[in-house]
Amino acid sequence: MSTRHNAAYTALLAAALFGATTPLAKMLLGALSPFMVAGLFYLGSGIGLGIGIVFQRLFRTAREQKDQSHIRLAEVPWLFGAIAAGGVAGPALLMCGLNTTPAAASSLLLNLEGVFTAILAWVVFRENVDLQVFLGMVAIVAGGVALSWQPASAGMSLGALLVVAACVCWAIDNNLTRKVATNDAMMIACLKGLVAGSVNLGLAFLLGGRLPGLFNTASAMLTGFAGYGVSLVLFVVALRNLGTARTGAYFSVAPILGVALSLAFWPELPSTLFWIAATLMAFGVWLHIRERHEHPHTHELLGHNHRHRHDEHHQHTHDFEWDPAKPHSHPHQHQPVTHKHPHFPDIHHRHSH
Repeated sequence: MSTRHNAAYTALLAAALFGATTPLAKMLLGALSPFMVAGLFYLGSGIGLGIGIVFQRLFRTAREQKDQSHIRLAEVPWLFGAIAAGGVAGPALLMCGLNTTPAAASSLLLNLEGVFTAILAWVVFRENVDLQVFLGMVAIVAGGVALSWQPASAGMSLGALLVVAACVCWAIDNNLTRKVATNDAMMIACLKGLVAGSVNLGLAFLLGGRLPGLFNTASAMLTGFAGYGVSLVLFVVALRNLGTARTGAYFSVAPILGVALSLAFWPELPSTLFWIAATLMAFGVWLHIRERHEHPHTHELLGHNHRHRHDEHHQHTHDFEWDPAKPHSHPHQHQPVTHKHPHFPDIHHRHSH
């Protein structure tokens, strides 16, 4: 299986984990305040990944510890901007909007996250797009609209505008996270979880909330670890290999995966709109997976640190022993080269068109 397809399936797995969060929350958590739910989910994500990072480092060699990528000072503003937009502002705006917006209308509006993510990537960050990718995005978003469409819920109240603002925040988060995607994905997701969890729990306590019982607290944090933590790690890895707009498009299928899981927990005959949505989203994903973007392009001199194998873009030498069969991480430099091959706007292909 090609690296390009692996990246697509990584993004889809991230979407599946995130999509499973909603029905699992409904089954496990009961009537907790929205800020408490968000806080426990994010905190479970941060703590779970933090434990994973500790265990990971215990089994690394001294060479692997030395060569592990670290967030550079110049990247810190991008990371904190992503955390502030997606982990703090986004959930706060969503929770405020949900107070006065019907659930069906909120689900419909949340599909705008993928749209805003793609628009920012294409217009502001100059990520390339061709007709096939654009049509795939349109099909996926149309599927999301069909999935949550209820004519009676149409309208744009203040609450609805707040939900739209939350989508803008998450779109900013997705595009800023791409700027630091070469770093350790677990560390990025861990920091997001710890900061966002602490802020949301603080808001919940300020509004008079209290922690639920031990079982519900543990269940919420475990759900958050999988649906927010592991999902975000996979999302960052996909960003690294696919670019922002394409990863956002794959991630936009999360709602239908959540609905499918809900039907497994609470069996009922799926509606006609469900099958229309599933067909549109499957068609959109197919258009993205079969994309073949190829043209002569030039790589400028580039130095960075990320996990890699030796391929046509990684032909450097080493001053230490290494196993060619295993991916490894260390600071390395790419020499200027002009060539032609199929590619995505990944960390090595951010050239202009």
